[in-house]
Amino acid sequence: MSPVPSSNSPIEIMLVDDSAVVRGMITRVLGGEKDMKIIKSAENGQLALEALDDCSPDIILLDVEMPVMDGMAALPQLLEKAPDSRIVMCSTLTVRNAAITLEALKLGATDCIGKPTSPRDIQPGGEFQLSLLNILRGLGKKKSTGTPDGAVVPTPYKLSDKLGVYTGKPLLVAIGSSTGGPQALFEVIKHLKGIDVPIILTQHMPATFTKILAQHITTHTGVTAVEAEDSMPIEAGIVYVAPGGYHMLMARDAKTRHLIAKLDEGPPVNFCKPAVDPMLKSAIDVFGNKVLGVILTGMGNDGLDASKILVEKSGRVVAQDEKTSVVWGMPGAVAKAGLCTQVLPVGEIGPWIRKAVTGS
Repeated sequence: MSPVPSSNSPIEIMLVDDSAVVRGMITRVLGGEKDMKIIKSAENGQLALEALDDCSPDIILLDVEMPVMDGMAALPQLLEKAPDSRIVMCSTLTVRNAAITLEALKLGATDCIGKPTSPRDIQPGGEFQLSLLNILRGLGKKKSTGTPDGAVVPTPYKLSDKLGVYTGKPLLVAIGSSTGGPQALFEVIKHLKGIDVPIILTQHMPATFTKILAQHITTHTGVTAVEAEDSMPIEAGIVYVAPGGYHMLMARDAKTRHLIAKLDEGPPVNFCKPAVDPMLKSAIDVFGNKVLGVILTGMGNDGLDASKILVEKSGRVVAQDEKTSVVWGMPGAVAKAGLCTQVLPVGEIGPWIRKAVTGS
């Protein structure tokens, strides 16, 4: 089940979309959930800004395309007026909107989700419903700073004490990320230009968005990134992004024994498709402890099960620290389980990976 907030008060949501149909569909999805409620609906960004005079939502679901004031125009003003509210971009699955949404994430939006396009998309147990509820519950209520002076109380964790850990050159770098991932990925991958091992990546994103993410990684880091295709050869120095709607697995070609990507259409894992656990487990099946696992910012605990297997085989896992994570769910899960060789600020992870691969 997706995480349920411990607070007795429901997660308060503002829904901003010019389509009455979409507002109605999302309202029906959330209507039966006792731990969340829509406190305000608005038809455009301008009305959403005005509504903030009378309410303080935990989360704002923000459409990209709207009349009067669209989502991109509203985003910085919403962030300024309600800095503690998290904004989730809700976009139709088009190339144009995917590119716009990636820009929104760079400007401060917390996460994104593809819009439902028909009533069947919101059926109980459907992927949209599961994805939306998982995102909302993962973000939860506004966070308390924890101390009177506003300092954040760090969550305790311990580094792995596994003996005999493999410290030689990894043959593959496997990265998992979710909420806050794109910006963290740009920061990490920019340090990996020219390394001579493949980099595989699962970022929780819908179809279409992952192709645009690969293009943005290439543009922002100088490291070639592609959205993986079924049976695509995996080459050193390239980032392979799991496509939205599929789990990306590693395998050997039956004839050539070359490393290839296999796309799996199975059910969501940890409420996600693509998911980190299937990718990382398949990489371990091929390379054993010579996989270097990297878990970046994101909600939930996707990647935890596979990281346990990797550490049991004396492999290494590196996680992003709490201070630099948008959501310390995925990296926090592996850190608190005592699985990490290192827990590092996002700016130190890329250099650490580079040193592990190149020795310098």
